[in-house]
Amino acid sequence: MSLILGLTGSIGMGKSTTTGFFREAGVPVWDADAAVHQLYAPGGAAVAGIGALHPAAVFEGAIDRAALRAWIAADATALKQIEGVVHPLVGQSRADFLGDNAGAPLVVVDVPLLFETGGDAKVDRTLVVSAPAEVQRARVLARPGMTEDHFQTILSKQMPDAEKRARADHVIETLTLDQTRAAVFDLIADLTGSRPDA
Repeated sequence: MSLILGLTGSIGMGKSTTTGFFREAGVPVWDADAAVHQLYAPGGAAVAGIGALHPAAVFEGAIDRAALRAWIAADATALKQIEGVVHPLVGQSRADFLGDNAGAPLVVVDVPLLFETGGDAKVDRTLVVSAPAEVQRARVLARPGMTEDHFQTILSKQMPDAEKRARADHVIETLTLDQTRAAVFDLIADLTGSRPDA
């Protein structure tokens, strides 16, 4: 069986960059956000279920995220209904990934709300990707359409970085690409006993 490493980190901390280095090293990566994206895309497995609950949330055969957000804002029960459709499908996607990669010595599951949702109980080790608060803020506010208010709203829904770091088995600081890549390759060597080809 593979060793399952749960990777998480707050917005702007460098999760995408870090998972890219795991992929570069040949480690299979499952991305919870990408799984949801597929479920919401045209023909995705969540489209019919969510459409049955709230037809206005479907546009041209896909989930309209703006309509979904509007529904959640207007109806206190909407999020629970959506999760009732999406969570089992995400769980199946993850199970399929683990089955498909059962022979790999190490697999990574990238889950933004790993600790918040209790997902850390379903992995063997946890890794938090982190950066200083001022670096995080600069990265996030550089994104198209991002505002200070929206950034603060997102942060309010995420466990504070210090708490994540305290709970994690491993922490990688993402200050530079070279340093992040080296830390990923070191961690793979520590967990598998085999260093990826640099």
